Formats: sequence, structure tokens, C-alpha cells
Amino acid sequence: MNRPFSKWFIRLNWISLVLIFLVTIAGSFVRISGSGMGCPDWPKCFGQWVPPTDESVLPADYKVVYSTKRAKKIEKFSKLLDAIGFKTEAKKIREDKSLLYEQDFNAQKTWTEYVNRLVGFLAGNAILLIFLWVLVRYRQRKLVFLATINLIFLMFQAWFGSIVVATNLVPWTITVHLFFAIVIIAIQSIILLQVSPSQQIKLHLSTPMRWIVGITFLITFIQMFLGTQVRESIDMLTMQGYGRDSWTDKLGMPFYIHRSFSWLVLILLTVLAWLNFKGPKQRLIYMAFIVLAIELTSGVLLAYADMPGLVQTSHLIFATWLLTILLLATLRMRKLAVN
Repeated sequence: MNRPFSKWFIRLNWISLVLIFLVTIAGSFVRISGSGMGCPDWPKCFGQWVPPTDESVLPADYKVVYSTKRAKKIEKFSKLLDAIGFKTEAKKIREDKSLLYEQDFNAQKTWTEYVNRLVGFLAGNAILLIFLWVLVRYRQRKLVFLATINLIFLMFQAWFGSIVVATNLVPWTITVHLFFAIVIIAIQSIILLQVSPSQQIKLHLSTPMRWIVGITFLITFIQMFLGTQVRESIDMLTMQGYGRDSWTDKLGMPFYIHRSFSWLVLILLTVLAWLNFKGPKQRLIYMAFIVLAIELTSGVLLAYADMPGLVQTSHLIFATWLLTILLLATLRMRKLAVN
């Protein structure tokens, strides 16, 4: 007989999900503030668990030291890429000497990246604690499997974070990093479905509503990665000296698909909200519609207005939140009984 889940265990799972979201927010803020290389090494920062606040405490040749260390990590990672068949990517990384460039010390960027790592450390320990708690007290096969897989993905994510730093933020590595963050959020959401009473209440939806939820979830998932491609293209255009006024013309097909799919998602969720209003009302459906409205607003501001970088963070976090809501809705929905 399965033991009932304690309130503290359920709370820990919710806290873990919140912390993972905070890691996503912190990571986005690191990127928009250009702080990704604020700490040139990993997991320590300038060889210290608590980073310095002034360049004077660093060795005079610190740039050479960390550039040399990065060269060794890049070579190891390139060999790994070669071994698994990504020879073109490995060659590009080997030949790109800009990856060995070491930035000047900047205390603000260093501590921005350090806070990002601290939040990641808290999230990682929360997931580890869930894994240990499940093994000791709740040995349900499905729960053990989910907790184990989540911990494995987390360890991979931590290792890949060191690769992102070692390769000096090569764009595609950031996309992979985001992908595994989404996977971890998804697994944690599924764990919550197993342990939280509030998430075990089924959503009884009509057949059209269930189709709309499923299709919208799939499109939103694709949108996340189209968005990262657009972001990578913008980073490249910025480095090449192009201003915001010329971005739209040069972003290419991914931008137009991303923009068009956004309107498609809006139409689908508008129809879904209308059907929800007419039938049995589900708060999760209304929440998805509201989150999408905010997410689209931030997207419009990003595309057409000279808004601060924080809008980029809100765009990513609301997109991630929307994806999570749609995942929960997809897993919880059941066919509406017809009288």
C-alpha cells in the first residue's frame, strides 16, 4: 500500500518548481546583461566559492590563465562532439579563436552570474532532496523513475553549464541549455501531478477543447526554440553592428514563423477560452489565456519597441509558464461526459 504524501514533501516539490523557474529567470537576466562570462571558470568563480569584488585581488595574468584553461576544455568538448558525430560543430569551435577571448573583470557582471549559480545550486539541492526522500520513504516505481531521471538531467545540465562557459557562450549551446531546463521543468511538473492533490483534479473538456489544448501545447513547445533561434540571430546582428531598425529585415524565416505561430496560438487560446466560458469553467484554461496575453505583449514590445532587456526576461518566463500550464492541462484533461 502506498504511503500518503506528507505536506512537507508536497511543498518541497512546489518549491523546487519555483526554484527552477527562478533559475530560468536568472539565466535570462544573465544573458541580457552580458554577464555570462562574469565568471570565467565553473563551478567556482575566479577560483573562489565567493567571488572577488575588485580586480586588484586577481593575479596580473588572470586573463591568460583562464584563456588557457578554456582552450583545454574546448578541446575536450570538441573531441566529444567528434565522437558523437557532430564533426562540423567541433571544427567550428576549434577554429573560432574568439572563444579564447577573456573579458575584463566587471564586479557587477561577476556577481550577476554568481547569483544565477546560487539559485541553480538551491534548485539542484531541492531536486536531490526529493530524490533521496523518494528513495527513503516513497518507493513507488513511477515516482522513483521520475525523481531519478530529473536528477540525471539536472547533473547533465550542471555539466553542460560548464561547457557553455568554456565555449564563451556559443549560441547553440545556450539553446541546448534552455532545452534541458524545459525538460527539467516538465518532469518536475509531472512529479507534482503524482503527489499534489490540487494537481490530481481532472479537467473534463470537450473533444474540440482537448484537441486545441494539445495542438497549442505542441506549437508553444516549437515556439520556445524558434524564439531562441531568433535571439541567436539578433545576437549575431548586434555583434555585426546592425541596429534594431534593421533586425526585422535580416532575421529571416524563423522570425516570421515565430511571429505567425504566436498569432495562431492567440487564436486557438481565444477559442479555447470562449468554449471554456460556455461550458464547465476551468481556471487553468483562463490562466493560460492571461499568461499568453502578457507573453504576446512582451513579444510585440521586443519586436517593435526599443524596450529594456528586462522585457526579454519576461518574454521567456511567460513563455515557459505558458508551456507548463499547457503541459499540466494536457496531462490532467479527460473527456467531458455528455448527458
